[in-house]
Amino acid sequence: MNRRHFFQQATLGSAALASPEIPLLTSSKDLNPFKLGLSTYSYWHFKTPKVAIETVIDEAARMEIEGVDILHRQMDNEDNAYLQKLKRHAFVNGVDLICLSIHQSFVSPDAAERQKNIDHTLHCIELAYKMGIPSIRLNSGRWNTIKSFDELMAKRGVEPILPGYAEDDGFKWCIDSIEKCLAKAAECGVMLALENHWGLTSTPEGLLRIRKAIDSPWLGVLLDTGNFLEDPYTKLEKVAPVANFVQAKTYYGGGEWYSLDLDYKRIINILRQANYKGYIALEFEGKEAPETGVRKSVAMLREAMKA
Repeated sequence: MNRRHFFQQATLGSAALASPEIPLLTSSKDLNPFKLGLSTYSYWHFKTPKVAIETVIDEAARMEIEGVDILHRQMDNEDNAYLQKLKRHAFVNGVDLICLSIHQSFVSPDAAERQKNIDHTLHCIELAYKMGIPSIRLNSGRWNTIKSFDELMAKRGVEPILPGYAEDDGFKWCIDSIEKCLAKAAECGVMLALENHWGLTSTPEGLLRIRKAIDSPWLGVLLDTGNFLEDPYTKLEKVAPVANFVQAKTYYGGGEWYSLDLDYKRIINILRQANYKGYIALEFEGKEAPETGVRKSVAMLREAMKA
């Protein structure tokens, strides 16, 4: 190629780059803005011996899943050597660690009990930071007037308010407690993703009440598709516009506590309409063996995600 021809080609190339009528690249992200995640909970529902986090990371890599959501109670320990081992194991397998799902409750009239849960949350923020995880799952907590979780699920997650108190008391305790965790979240760069779990956040109104009361970029919302037991789509539509993370429940083999017949094409469309662009992490909660139930769930979610 002579010099004149080179500059002619360079000029034509530059014109093509500058022309708004010639699309340079259609990104797969434009067609499918979601990333698929896998919760370690999918392999352990508290009823059997724990499945190692490393095993779930290996499974995610084999299925070409992009991220793993770690259930805190499923971890072997909290030693720094173990945390760094998990981080390295994920990295060398090309998998991101995307969330640390913790358990805590801020609904208690006992200030010392609330402080214990605040301290636990602060500790878990630091654990996530050490593992390079950008978010933790946060619960509001519940009244705990029904002690057995199995009984709570039999009652569709509805329990009486603690005698002598009002719903407003629970919201105040929760909001005050979350606010005490925000400085640590900002320092570590870990978002607190408040889930529509049981208790105060079992309704969209309760979840959004807490979110709207706290003006901080470090409090986000985790939308769990399986935790609105009645009229789920209307409720998902209310929460989707503020969602920062999504957990997708599936129930092959029948649910451990209940089953929902969820239309994931419809749910994905709700997320698209809300301009959600984050992770959708599978939480397989069926009784079928996870080795098959998870793979069925992944295939179904990938099909639902197709534009």
